[in-house]
Amino acid sequence: MKHTHMASILSLSATCMLLLASIHGGFGVEAKKEFKVGDDYGWQEPSMNNTGIYSHWASSNRFHVGDSLFFEYKNDSILEVDKWGFYHCNASGAIIAFNNGKSVIKLDRPGPFYFISGVHDHCKNGQRLIVEVMGSHPISHTPPTIIAAPPEPFLAPGPLQSSAELVSVTVFSVFMALVVTFVTIVWCAA
Repeated sequence: MKHTHMASILSLSATCMLLLASIHGGFGVEAKKEFKVGDDYGWQEPSMNNTGIYSHWASSNRFHVGDSLFFEYKNDSILEVDKWGFYHCNASGAIIAFNNGKSVIKLDRPGPFYFISGVHDHCKNGQRLIVEVMGSHPISHTPPTIIAAPPEPFLAPGPLQSSAELVSVTVFSVFMALVVTFVTIVWCAA
């Protein structure tokens, strides 16, 4: 009886500690993602019947502060521009420019980011992208639940699912739950 009562108190104390830690967010780890722009299509001039590929790609993803965009391209460039430069395919006021074939741009603030190809005709033909960045990633307090996603309806050929990868998840809560369970089992068995 004494051991069972002590195990219950120990279990309750540990649960309270986990709840308190979760409320204050002290043990959460932010999940950051790297998105490959255009997925398998990459960053290139779209064909005449696929000029909306980048707006479709951007609308099918959620971007947060701390995420990054990976642009992969050949014989082209990527420019971050302001809104006016985006709508007029004007590269003269570029904020940053890359032409190395593989470029990573960190999304370091909320709000819109505007990108165009440095090749004027490519931009005019749809090789441009607006990314709307939300605030920081919410901190996860529970481990992810694995649920099979229902099949998506087939609408028309388009970009593949996002290549974003989850980098990290909170582990401390899972570890503490395992420790509490183990201690409770050992205590009750004694």
